[in-house]
Amino acid sequence: MTTARIDARFAALKAEGRAGFVAYVMAGDPSRETALEILRGLPAAGADIIELGFPFSDPMAEGPPIQRAALRGLADGMTLRGTLELARAFRAEDADTPLILMGYLNPIETYGYAAFARDAAAAGVDGLIVVDCPPEEAGPLSDALDAASVSLIRLATPTSDDARLKIIAERTSGFVYYVSVAGVTGVKEAQAASVAPAVERVRRASGLPVAVGFGVRTPERAAEIARVADAVVAGSVLVDEVAAALAADEPAAPRVLTRVRALAQAVRGARVTETV
Repeated sequence: MTTARIDARFAALKAEGRAGFVAYVMAGDPSRETALEILRGLPAAGADIIELGFPFSDPMAEGPPIQRAALRGLADGMTLRGTLELARAFRAEDADTPLILMGYLNPIETYGYAAFARDAAAAGVDGLIVVDCPPEEAGPLSDALDAASVSLIRLATPTSDDARLKIIAERTSGFVYYVSVAGVTGVKEAQAASVAPAVERVRRASGLPVAVGFGVRTPERAAEIARVADAVVAGSVLVDEVAAALAADEPAAPRVLTRVRALAQAVRGARVTETV
C-alpha cells in the first residue's frame, strides 16, 4: 500500500521534533471558489496536512459548526464529485501536502467504491476518513482503496478498548485519528492529561502516528495536545471563521488563514517551549 506523501510528512515532522498541524475545511463552504482559495492558502499558513470534508446532509458525528458548513456547501451545489475536482485543482499546484478526504459512507456508496477510489487517486487524494463505516463493514471499501493506493484512516475513541484497537488498526495506514472527546465535534475541549495515555495506547496498537482532534479550538489547547500527539486537528474553529466572515460580509479566506496561522504556530512551538 502506498502512503508516500503521508509517511514522508510524518517522517519530516519526527525529524524536526514537532507535531504536525492538520487543518479541516469543508468543500464548497461557502462557495467552490472560496473553498479553493482557502485550500491553496493552507500550506503557507502552516497546515502540514489537510482534511477536506465533503458535505453530507446527515453528519452524525459533527457539532453545529460543521453541520452548518456542510449545509452551506450543499446549498452551493457541492457534491462528492465536486470535492474531487477541488482536490485535483489543489494538487495541480501542491505536490507535497497530504490531502485527506473526510466524510460519510452514503455518498461514496452512491458513487461506487471502485470508481471513487480510482477518481480520488487520480485527483491526488492521499487518504480517506469515513466516520460511519465500522471496520467490520469496511472490507469492500478497503479493497477498492488498496487497489488505488489510497490510505484508509480509521478513528479511535475514548471508549475503544485494547481489543477494539487491534481491530481498528487492521488495514489502517498513514495515521490513526484519535477522537479526544466523547460526543460530536466542536462542543467539548480536549484535555492533554486524558489524551496522553490514550495516544500511547493507540500508537502501541497500530504502530502508526496518532492525530488528535474533535476538541481543539485555541492555540493554548493546540500546544498542549501537540506535546503528547503526533498531530493536532482543528476543524470547527476554522469553519466558524467562514460563518463569521459571512455574518460580517467579509472575505472568508483571510479570516480562516489567519486562524490557521495562530494554531499552527502554537503547534510548531509547543515542544520547543517544553524543552526550554
